[in-house]
Amino acid sequence: MSELLDGAASESDLAFESALRPTNLSEFVGQSKVKQQLDLLLKAASLQNRSPDHILLAGPPGLGKTTLAMIVANEIGSGLRMTSGPTIQHAGDLAAVLSSLSAGEVLFIDEIHRMARPAEELLYMAMEDFRVDVMVGKGAGASSISLELEPFTLVGATTRSGMLPNPLRDRFGYTANLEFYVAEELRLVLDRAATKLEIQYETDAISLVASRSRGTPRIANRLLRRVRDYALVENQPRLTMSLAAAALDLYEVDSLGLDRLDKQVLTTLIQKFEGRPVGLSTLAVALGEEQGTIESVVEPFLLREGLIERTPKGRQATALAHRHLGLPYNQ
Repeated sequence: MSELLDGAASESDLAFESALRPTNLSEFVGQSKVKQQLDLLLKAASLQNRSPDHILLAGPPGLGKTTLAMIVANEIGSGLRMTSGPTIQHAGDLAAVLSSLSAGEVLFIDEIHRMARPAEELLYMAMEDFRVDVMVGKGAGASSISLELEPFTLVGATTRSGMLPNPLRDRFGYTANLEFYVAEELRLVLDRAATKLEIQYETDAISLVASRSRGTPRIANRLLRRVRDYALVENQPRLTMSLAAAALDLYEVDSLGLDRLDKQVLTTLIQKFEGRPVGLSTLAVALGEEQGTIESVVEPFLLREGLIERTPKGRQATALAHRHLGLPYNQ
């Protein structure tokens, strides 16, 4: 089930999600305050006949950052160039992308906090003055060439905004902090997805999937796909409550939306470390997982649900986590 939560998706998952993406702000479900603010920002730029200010989208994975970047480009009738922080490891990589942008184009950099430092420093000038200085040659014979850039809008996405250096964060004209969705919003997301995919369903079945989707549209859509597949294999033309429950049980998604990895994190904290606070690196080694997966994929939801807490000494399972797993709690 962990593939339903990971930021990395299979080709078929990406194609599935792409077919369900809204193309404008009016179709985008949830994040109402962010939508209002973005709408104002884009309309003001249009009235002044200029590119919109640079936009930073921050929040846990799966809440719609990539979709909003696509919507921004679509709303202003501009092209969209997409890249990611881990692929930009040299200033020259970024300079090549920036110099190829057309006037008014939108550049989307996913995981912008993972850009190499030299590239970040080059981006400062590009965002502020629409130019970059490129070093040509090496040693004593090296010289700097200034390249003028076409006006563009940078949309950066990050799951860890605290890792962005202040000079970079300050150059964004607008920062949107995306929040987890409530069950009713996820139900609307799933209603829309089921309609587009021509899935016949009972309202209770969709509500059940929404309640176990961890407040995340990406997970909701992937769970819908798994439930649809289950109904297909069972030769059932309509998604019912019992079918949805059976499919979610098969994929080990419990009543809170916790999956195998979530429960493994909690049981490791409670049983292996006997409820003591545990550092992230120690926890990652004990689980055989990457620190980044625990910190950006698993931990935000567990914190939000009050199942773990961060203390000065490390992560610690709460009394609620003990009760949910049916384990004794000794304070």
